[in-house]
Amino acid sequence: MTDSKGAPTGAVDQFEVLFAGYVPPAVPWEVGTAGSVASTVAFLRDGDQLIVVDPGFVPSRGSILDPLRELGIEAGDITDVVFSHHHPDHTFNVALFPNAQAHDVWGIYRNDQWVMRPAEGFQVSENVSLIQTPGHTDQDITTLARTADGLVAFTHLWWTESRPPGDDTVGTDQDAFHTSRARVLDMKPALIVPGHGAAFAPSETTPR
Repeated sequence: MTDSKGAPTGAVDQFEVLFAGYVPPAVPWEVGTAGSVASTVAFLRDGDQLIVVDPGFVPSRGSILDPLRELGIEAGDITDVVFSHHHPDHTFNVALFPNAQAHDVWGIYRNDQWVMRPAEGFQVSENVSLIQTPGHTDQDITTLARTADGLVAFTHLWWTESRPPGDDTVGTDQDAFHTSRARVLDMKPALIVPGHGAAFAPSETTPR
């Protein structure tokens, strides 16, 4: 179930950040050079569904698989993967989860099956829902999950607590960013899990 803003009203059984990502000081970096980029990867348990959000670039596969094993979960146990958007630094390691169906802005994917559906208001599980939040790309979505401590938003509307994706990022729509950030903040999340940093509690200083 979701409320009038699209946030779930129930609570997931478990939430963990598997890996806190990072991004270079300047984006884009110089052509012909390498920049170290890693996605923040998260895990949600909601009943029988085991969900990974944004299994993208990380230093090694163990950065994702080892924390899962510490939770007693193997890669083959994961039932669902959610992509915040389609950039490779957020999708690169989806093949780690051979039994999972994948979710993005357009649909649900398993093997050769593509189920078309809008992301807005879609429930991945009973207590995990999606909303469309364009800005970084037109296809960005935010994953919402309510926990015992409040609402958690998994989103690329912020890279880190203090740094939103900026004008130096190819393809960004700053007006859409402000609208989408305002929408998420209006939901009063207890915690935001950004695209490339540690989870943080939003405050008055959170970039709008």
